[in-house]
Amino acid sequence: MKKISILIYGILAYIVFLVSFLYAIGFVNNLWVPKGIDSGVNTDLMTALVTNVSLLSLFAIQHSVMARPAFKNWWVKIIGKPAERSTYILLTSLALLLIFWKWQPMTDTVWAIENSTIAMGMQVLYFLGWLIVLLSTFMISHFELFGLTQIIDNLKNRVSKSPSFQVNYFYGLTRHPIMLGFIIAFWATPTMTTGHLLFAAVTTVYILVAVKFLEERDLKKALGDTYVSYQKKVPMLIPFTKLFKQ
Repeated sequence: MKKISILIYGILAYIVFLVSFLYAIGFVNNLWVPKGIDSGVNTDLMTALVTNVSLLSLFAIQHSVMARPAFKNWWVKIIGKPAERSTYILLTSLALLLIFWKWQPMTDTVWAIENSTIAMGMQVLYFLGWLIVLLSTFMISHFELFGLTQIIDNLKNRVSKSPSFQVNYFYGLTRHPIMLGFIIAFWATPTMTTGHLLFAAVTTVYILVAVKFLEERDLKKALGDTYVSYQKKVPMLIPFTKLFKQ
């Protein structure tokens, strides 16, 4: 019964992730969803700024703290190893949904592309960014990344193996293609408002800081010379450049 409960919990966590991921695609560029990044009635600038930065900061803290090995080692003693990843995914997805729900619009226009061809190109680039994110998860281990492998192994009385280091496809061009995809998606818009600019700027700074000073550090500790060698060969974010190489 406990294993079935963990299975159901993990599946529900994955469903919540899918909802938050799909909603994010609509939210960031005001497409199809009931509330986009520019939806709603404007409040005063300072209230909107404080609210939005607080929401993004809450997400950043939750996402970064729970991803650290020291926290995982402590947390797994409470939640159990099979459900640890699913819990992380669930709380991250809920933090995202909170942003979508409580985001305050800041609708002053920063830029608006009037040329229809260029505007269409920006929309294509927007969806390309999200596609890079999704494909990149399958180039490592999508189902392990989102906790499904662990709950299935638990159901079958198997011990989940630690994911092996892989350099597949996009990962031969950039060490963090998922983050590159997010950055592309957040900035590629034909109409940039103040609120959208705030979202893109804060999330980009967070990605750069988290990847450079947290994730890369953890990977070097875990993989040693293997990852150091990988760093020397493959750029951190931008393919075919030496920018942020190490």
